[in-house]
Amino acid sequence: MEIGFKRNEVKGVVFYTIPSFEKTGLVKHLFTTRIGGVSKGKYAFLNLSLKRYDTKEEVYENFKIICDIGGFSYEDMVFSDQVHGDVIKKVTYEDKGKNFGGSDISGVDALMTNERGIPLVTFYADCVPLFFLDPVKKVIALAHAGWRGTVAYIGPKIVNAMKEEYGSNPKDILVGIGPSIYKCCYEVGDDVANKIKDVIDEWEKVLVKKAGGKWMLDLQLTNYIELINTGIPDENITVSQMCTHCNSEFYSYRRDKGMTGSMAAFMELK
Repeated sequence: MEIGFKRNEVKGVVFYTIPSFEKTGLVKHLFTTRIGGVSKGKYAFLNLSLKRYDTKEEVYENFKIICDIGGFSYEDMVFSDQVHGDVIKKVTYEDKGKNFGGSDISGVDALMTNERGIPLVTFYADCVPLFFLDPVKKVIALAHAGWRGTVAYIGPKIVNAMKEEYGSNPKDILVGIGPSIYKCCYEVGDDVANKIKDVIDEWEKVLVKKAGGKWMLDLQLTNYIELINTGIPDENITVSQMCTHCNSEFYSYRRDKGMTGSMAAFMELK
């Protein structure tokens, strides 16, 4: 396991990248923060969600800012439509531009493609972003993994989809597990803890018992364990170990009691 994403700041915009992905030279990718955009109030500053109460004009401008920084085509972005499920969409050139109000993509928590020049975009405000890159078959994927997606094995399902659709070998796949609410701040009840116990044999590594039927959950490590069990080598996985709840650079749905913006994961094959 590699520890830590790389912090970058360009033109006042702060974002994170995965060193192992950068070394391949095959992708443009980043995970945004709240630092560097034009939104105001509770959504300050780089809110990328149109599902909040921010103005569309400010969100559109934020996307233009991050696309300029990351070298992504604003017109070609493909958005997920997340429902805390396990549906994966194979993205092709026909899907270019499925973003904002003009998309027919619905109920999708993961996107994957082997076609170049298509920026994939998924959204977060505490859930775990999963980045996948097969540098051999030249395939990328992004997945949104809250606790529901995690217990539905969305990470392993991405690996299986990459194998079936593109012939990927798990031993070649690089993974980044991005910033999310971390074990220091993620308190859950018995209902969630029991679901985690059902899917993780080593659940004692990811759950710490508290008083009153409460548990502290390490959702990043849970996803790591699930992905190791698919055959991805330990050294191929980078875990950010960053907490969106603790770190004021990020939006956090739980910390801000729902009145907050969203970060996004971007990735594109060059």
